[in-house]
Amino acid sequence: MEFTVEFYEAANGRVPVQEFLDELKASDPGDFAAVLAGLAKLRNRQYHREPLSKALNDGLFELRHVGKLNTRVLWFFMKGRRIIAAHGIRNKGQVIPARDLDTARERMRDWRKRFEK
Repeated sequence: MEFTVEFYEAANGRVPVQEFLDELKASDPGDFAAVLAGLAKLRNRQYHREPLSKALNDGLFELRHVGKLNTRVLWFFMKGRRIIAAHGIRNKGQVIPARDLDTARERMRDWRKRFEK
């Protein structure tokens, strides 16, 4: 049984991870392809661990791609074998900035409040 991967959608209709991926596709097609392939792999449970994915805290996980810049998509699980991609970032360091973790956590809280039954 596979998982489904969905993108977080804000109440106003914005889909931040899709916007992030669109920008990544324009600026770095190679990293875009690698991240897209990684998101597809998340449908299979065996990829929910390192090196592709890593548990963070508070129910968040990161999909990791190392290139010229580290590209990450922060995601969380929902009932029904669903994975929700909440936030995408690129940075040079190994540490995810606190503001990005806060953004992902807020989106996770928002999504669960609106859709968890």
